[in-house]
Amino acid sequence: MTLIDRPNAAHDALALVGRLLIAWMFIPAGWAKIGGFAGSVAYATSAGLPLPQVGVAVGLVVELVGGLMLLVGFKTRWAALALALFTLVASFFFHAYWAMPEAQQMMQKLMFDKNMAIVGGLLAFVAFGPGRWSMDGRRGA
Repeated sequence: MTLIDRPNAAHDALALVGRLLIAWMFIPAGWAKIGGFAGSVAYATSAGLPLPQVGVAVGLVVELVGGLMLLVGFKTRWAALALALFTLVASFFFHAYWAMPEAQQMMQKLMFDKNMAIVGGLLAFVAFGPGRWSMDGRRGA
């Protein structure tokens, strides 16, 4: 077993920074949906999301609650899985670059690809957990 294979303070620090950076995207997005619910529903409607009010409400809860859970490392694997699935599904509705005019495709493909990278990072937390500097780590989960 090498140093890379054994959990250590560097792994815990990097896991914490990773959780903070990913949560940084989800928490403000969920919070913004509270005050801008009608605008979010209008945007979801324009993107063709079925049941846009329900979808926005689910998105608000997943982003805000899941983001906070990821931030503090509570039930991290479940939170990361929920956020990954949410991001994956949302990407196909809101960044469907293949169905957009050519002038919009480059930016939307970039956003889609960014979301796929975020899904990958979240799946790493599903696989490897939050590190010891987390609520899960303090409980030995």
